[in-house]
Amino acid sequence: MSIFDQIRKKDHEQVVFCSSKDSNLRAIIGIHDTTLGPALGGTRMWMYAAEEDALIDVLRLSRGMTYKAAVAGLNLGGGKAVIIGDPNKDKNESMFRAFGRFVDGLAGRYITAEDVGTSVADMEYVRMETKYVTGIDKALGGSGDPSPFTAYGVYVGMKAAMKELTGSDSLAGKKVAVQGAGHVAKYVCDHLAKDGAKIYVTDIYEEKAKAIIADTKAEYVHPDKIYDVDADVFCPCALGAILNDETIPRMKFKIIAGGANNQLADENKHGKILLDKGIIYAPDYAINAGGLINVANELEGYHPERAMKQAGQIYDTIRTVLAIAKKERIPTHEASNKLAEERINSIGKIRQIYSGKSEFSGRFGEIAI
Repeated sequence: MSIFDQIRKKDHEQVVFCSSKDSNLRAIIGIHDTTLGPALGGTRMWMYAAEEDALIDVLRLSRGMTYKAAVAGLNLGGGKAVIIGDPNKDKNESMFRAFGRFVDGLAGRYITAEDVGTSVADMEYVRMETKYVTGIDKALGGSGDPSPFTAYGVYVGMKAAMKELTGSDSLAGKKVAVQGAGHVAKYVCDHLAKDGAKIYVTDIYEEKAKAIIADTKAEYVHPDKIYDVDADVFCPCALGAILNDETIPRMKFKIIAGGANNQLADENKHGKILLDKGIIYAPDYAINAGGLINVANELEGYHPERAMKQAGQIYDTIRTVLAIAKKERIPTHEASNKLAEERINSIGKIRQIYSGKSEFSGRFGEIAI
């Protein structure tokens, strides 16, 4: 499939390839849809096996951000960026400043933030070149690490799914298998431990998992065995595409609710399989929107209490998604997509009426500005 065919397949508005020989920057920025507002999404740094893999990832992630912002009720569109490189070896100031200049050249159509493989410190370098960046240090007027807000949204979303399953949202005594031991997973485990849940945790870096175990009395599981754990809830908080042909048949979980993006390897195929197996799936972009909600608050004047309260509303979002799915007998990701698309199309039509200048086409009613 050609590059343009891949871009058209998911209705992207714009894809920017960024290269700086001096800093060894190789990056791709994907802007999916700006109907609701400027595209906001983090910058991921990863050692992709091939450049095409990086393109596929940025297209999937930026599309997910469109839906995430829409379901969360934010006036933002969907965007994402990836930097090709080893986050443990290849980072330098000039790389992120060069990237910042590319972001600045988009004049506000894309606003970036930290993501997998990047940090608050990296975003501060980006900030030196552009104002279109969020998630910077609190000392500089930002909100800092968004992980606590993402984790809180995952936690309340998990409770909402448990309410659907049992009639009670209590997680006391429930068994939860957490995949990944990064910042989001750590905060999720803290919430679960306080509730009295039995936690199983894994990570490809065992020492990171052991740090969580020390704080929460969780039990360590080898990464290859996490899908086989006999637990009530599976909480994926690492990379995507982990719900696939190989893993789903091994699962005994009743609920899947986690912070990872793009959990379904094939959205339609694997979403239907989960429905047929009777597994309640909290759509990833709906349940993990707390981090986006947090950094979006920076654009309006940051108040952490307000951001946390808004993240708590993910409980109601998941309840709504599950209710739609149950009523219409459709997979939960379809219900969530429907909720997002209705809002995007509704706002898009209003903008068309009042702008008098916009041309609409495509799945959502794309706006040519």
